Amino acid sequence: MVENNQEIIKMEKIYKSFPGVQALENVDFCLKQGEIHALVGENGAGKSTLIKVMTGVERHDSGHIFFEGEEITIRSPQHAQIVGISTVYQEVNLCDYLTVAENLLLGREPHNHFGIDWKAMNERAKHILADLGIHIDVTRPLGYFSTAIQQITAIARALEITSAKVLILDEPTSSLDIHETEQIFRVMKKLKNDGVGIIFITHFIDQIYEISDQITILRNGKLVGSYETNNLPRLSLISKMIGRNLSDYDDMKATKLETAKNIDKEPFFVANSLGLQDAITPFDLTLHAGEVVGFAGLLGSGRTEIARLLFGIDQPDQGTVTFDHTKIKEFSPIASIERGVGLCPEDRKREGIAGDLTIRENIILAIQARMGWFKYISLQKQYELANHYIKLLNISTPSPDQPVKNLSGGNQQKVILARWLATNPRLLILDEPTRGIDVGAKAEIQKLVLLLAEEGKSIIFISSELEEVLRTSHRIVVLRDKKKIIEFTEEVSEQKIMQSIAGGD
Repeated sequence: MVENNQEIIKMEKIYKSFPGVQALENVDFCLKQGEIHALVGENGAGKSTLIKVMTGVERHDSGHIFFEGEEITIRSPQHAQIVGISTVYQEVNLCDYLTVAENLLLGREPHNHFGIDWKAMNERAKHILADLGIHIDVTRPLGYFSTAIQQITAIARALEITSAKVLILDEPTSSLDIHETEQIFRVMKKLKNDGVGIIFITHFIDQIYEISDQITILRNGKLVGSYETNNLPRLSLISKMIGRNLSDYDDMKATKLETAKNIDKEPFFVANSLGLQDAITPFDLTLHAGEVVGFAGLLGSGRTEIARLLFGIDQPDQGTVTFDHTKIKEFSPIASIERGVGLCPEDRKREGIAGDLTIRENIILAIQARMGWFKYISLQKQYELANHYIKLLNISTPSPDQPVKNLSGGNQQKVILARWLATNPRLLILDEPTRGIDVGAKAEIQKLVLLLAEEGKSIIFISSELEEVLRTSHRIVVLRDKKKIIEFTEEVSEQKIMQSIAGGD
């Protein structure tokens, strides 16, 4: 038995690499009994890999893991559960049509001479949840209850199966409202008081400061540091997560100010109270020809959710959108393309490029979709388009017939840009267009954004890097916790944006 506030799990000098990627480099992590420990970092920071190493999904290349003071090798997720480490993921892996009791005790049902002792099972489930402060009818199907109750059932099941000493909660509140989040927090505090160590993975800054005792920050696979929550100001947390100190931005500022003179005064796109439950709180947004509107905020703040709504991937459940003073009735990607809207998605490998197709075939995809698949673009026209954009965007390739999967990340991103430029869009939504590409390619894409604005196109520029949002944007929208917080229409400092993202202080 570990005495209160002693270390339960300690990881030292953890290294883990995958082909071409150093996922973790010299990372330390320590969780104490009765502690809620927030593990934070942007996409690619190494959070998921660290948890996979801790739970035996992945084997670390080097380093040491100690559990209750003894060095241990965690061989599999099943072994982790036996040791006392349980994970509850964002997506609840339970059966909606089974009762709460059946979900809670599946595989561990009490039996009598006639088979499953249903009365005893229901009583046991009722007692387990009551111990967490939850009083519900456990004989009802799980799907009848809120997402919060489903999450709590998953937590209770994890604790019941393993007698967990370490509980890992991966984005448990991402789809919950305020009251449901409070339910989860009450359970977390109860478990903390019982001596369970909790690792809390979240992108919600307010929640980190409301519930956690300790914060560990990862960035690019490396440990930035571990801090007592009360001793780490919100602004410092944001700065450490994104790896940016306050500094002046470069000569592109002059170009941006010059292009601002040509922005149309009258908006062509107006969204009023546009929103989608559990995705993005209703917001207003206007877009002008010749303007770059930057979206700033941490991962999970609502940036991508807005992009998906505006392009028609998701359907809003409230609000209106007018395009050229005409109310939009159909929200779909095809309808958006026909209106002159393009989207370069955040995940270019899964949602952007078609890896087995050539550069030429990738470039003509959007324009072919707009024309209709039965109006075939001639091969000659395809090569003309491909060669034009290869030259315009300086795509490094020996031939337009090169498979796009063979290109570097920066060149793949340029191919996706070429695809949408070929449609001559009026509005181009760029979601993290420079993520994972080298400095030279980043600068080229940023310059291209301002060039497109100069040509009269409207650009939404989404980036986790505040420096490039400031460098390229005429107007900046700040989002936090799936809400539009503030909009800056004048030149603004990086510090002020970071303060808006952090909130609270």
